[in-house]
Amino acid sequence: MNRDEIIEADKTYIASTYARANVVLDHGEGATLYDKSGKTYIDCATGIGVNCFGINDPVWKEAVEGQIEKIQHICNLYYSEPQAQLASLLCSRTGAKRVFFANSGAEANECAIKTARKYSYDKYGDGRYEIITLKDSFHGRTMATLTATGQDEFHKYFMPFLEGIKYAAPTMASIRKERTARTCAIMIEVIQGESGVHVLDADFLKSLDRYCKENDILLICDEVQCGNGRTGYLYAYEAFGLHPDIVTTAKALAGGLPLGACMMFDKCQATLTPGDHGTTFGGNPVACAGAVSIISRIDRDLLLEIQGKGAYLAENIKHIKNVLSVSGMGLMIGIETTKPAGKVAAECAEKGLIVLTAHTKVRLLPPFNIRKDEMDEALKILNEVISA
Repeated sequence: MNRDEIIEADKTYIASTYARANVVLDHGEGATLYDKSGKTYIDCATGIGVNCFGINDPVWKEAVEGQIEKIQHICNLYYSEPQAQLASLLCSRTGAKRVFFANSGAEANECAIKTARKYSYDKYGDGRYEIITLKDSFHGRTMATLTATGQDEFHKYFMPFLEGIKYAAPTMASIRKERTARTCAIMIEVIQGESGVHVLDADFLKSLDRYCKENDILLICDEVQCGNGRTGYLYAYEAFGLHPDIVTTAKALAGGLPLGACMMFDKCQATLTPGDHGTTFGGNPVACAGAVSIISRIDRDLLLEIQGKGAYLAENIKHIKNVLSVSGMGLMIGIETTKPAGKVAAECAEKGLIVLTAHTKVRLLPPFNIRKDEMDEALKILNEVISA
């Protein structure tokens, strides 16, 4: 199919849930993408933070292809070596005790909600089921995770929502106001990606961590977007010295294949028992093999490199005319400008740079192995577009 045929078929047969850019991407290498006409783009979006080692990563491809040659799927009634390898790797790197594998970040967050409620039910009995999430959060598009998302614009059309979710501002005064005897967990993103790459206040996070421990309220950290090395830490909560009870992640975990994980620490390690939860495709051996190749390479040297690249980009972006602020950590960067974010993204694409938006901000999620010349070209295009 040529470019026009692809666009026409998409508009005819695919549900109109996406406001697509007028670009048909075809192939790529590292941080370089090519469309159907051969035009090149620098990729600072990575499929919304998924292709963390870029396109056509040879290590990832070898791991995935090697597993495909063995078996492409095993249901969860049987043991799987890639699952066992990945679970062992995640637990050894984080201190988690158990992992549940799902297909996406939303499903990982569904597991976290169910785990928190069952933990509280097992220990305290019926009635202690409320979960507090933060305003401007984003936790997914299933009914439960949509309810947990603290943004009014996502709450249109789909009522009624899940009972027992409350929203607080990221302050201890607001948390204390919303907390009741029915509260079993507080769910946060250390960096709120979808609402504008907001990094939560360090003092608030430390106080919240203590408050949860003192009151046996589970602390859930949603690391779907900011996890797996994106911020220069394996998981962003580590940067603030937090001790969560449940951590969820997805996106970059399997480097381009659908995989989510709900990691359960000491309190929750025995909460889920046979029949409490399940999935057909979660923990697929091909996806897990890809994830092993990703997580095993996110070492100290790479994390320091990510921090350095992020600092380089952020410092140069700050000096661009019409930039009002720069937020984020590592290679998760939000840019506030005097120009509408959507307009900036569209003009960048015309000049060969793919970026994302997050509400009023431009968002950058480049691959970890982006080269300096590629970063410099991206900065050049950003400067041309934003300062114009």
